[in-house]
Amino acid sequence: MSNSDRVETLRWVGDVDGHLVLIDQTLLPVEFQEIDCRSIEQVWEAIKQLRVRGAPAIGIAAAYGVCVGIQGASDDSTLFAQLNKAAEYLATSRPTAVNLFWALDRMKAKAATLQGQTVASIRTTLLEEARAIHDEDRAMCHAIGRHGAALLEDGQGVLTHCNAGGLATAEYGTALSVFFTAQDEGKNLRVFVDETRPLLQGARLTAWELSRRNIDATLICDSMAAQVMREGRVQAVITGADRIAANGDSANKIGTYSIAVLARAHGIPFYIAAPSSTFDLAIASGTEIPIEERASEEITHGFGRQTAPTGIKVYNPAFDVTPAEYIKAIITERGLIDPVSASQIQQVLAHP
Repeated sequence: MSNSDRVETLRWVGDVDGHLVLIDQTLLPVEFQEIDCRSIEQVWEAIKQLRVRGAPAIGIAAAYGVCVGIQGASDDSTLFAQLNKAAEYLATSRPTAVNLFWALDRMKAKAATLQGQTVASIRTTLLEEARAIHDEDRAMCHAIGRHGAALLEDGQGVLTHCNAGGLATAEYGTALSVFFTAQDEGKNLRVFVDETRPLLQGARLTAWELSRRNIDATLICDSMAAQVMREGRVQAVITGADRIAANGDSANKIGTYSIAVLARAHGIPFYIAAPSSTFDLAIASGTEIPIEERASEEITHGFGRQTAPTGIKVYNPAFDVTPAEYIKAIITERGLIDPVSASQIQQVLAHP
């Protein structure tokens, strides 16, 4: 795929009075449609309803959301009040993806250095900061791809879960960046894609991205992963992550923990691909990671069709946590964390 064919998950249009444009991922793969977010409420709704999803992309959207939230400020005191209100509001959209809070904290930290400047200057600098977050994520994704592609050999079969591609980031993705970079290097991989119940991000999004890149992709139900592994079709598993604790425990889309256990049982290395911004070193282990619970209708009325008895009780956690002991290595833009331990994480993250 040429650069001109690549799809931008989200982008800022205009100057300080501009707005955020993003792909409505709830409509893929049947319909490609972009939506304009001109208010803080629209940005919040887009994150909450998964129109934009994936930890890095959520962080970028939130940074631009702050820029939307401070539009119309007449003086610096009003601007800072609007900024704090916008950050607090956006932080309520989704609880698990740490990039959301990382980006909001970064925007607030930048704003704190701008006290005494004009409103116009503050707004310009904050938009530049949001664009920097966007550009840095793009560079991080490509670096993750380079480090991860070195782990794979031509002709290997790999399995991935949920969507950790360009749709979840600024470009190329995290887990999918490994596959895309391997393709750029001339390696031909066979990728097995879990459909990822209940919202089918694997079927709707990952399969769509891989197909656009002409990568050999095979869609399977989540429950088929063990059989595919047993048949010897998979030599590695690579997924993304939404939050990684200080000890390496990693939260990702529900079902990831199951895949890691299966990989261990079949002697297959399980890798996490994620940028340094996904690490939450304030959390000692995965037991402290908040797990988002979503509406029961996602299971009982998936995509508008009732598939369960009326009134049945539902438990719908959106994420699970894979213990560090099940992870062969974490692929970051700064290199591999192998073994996955608190000390090794500290050592790798300490060197940009």
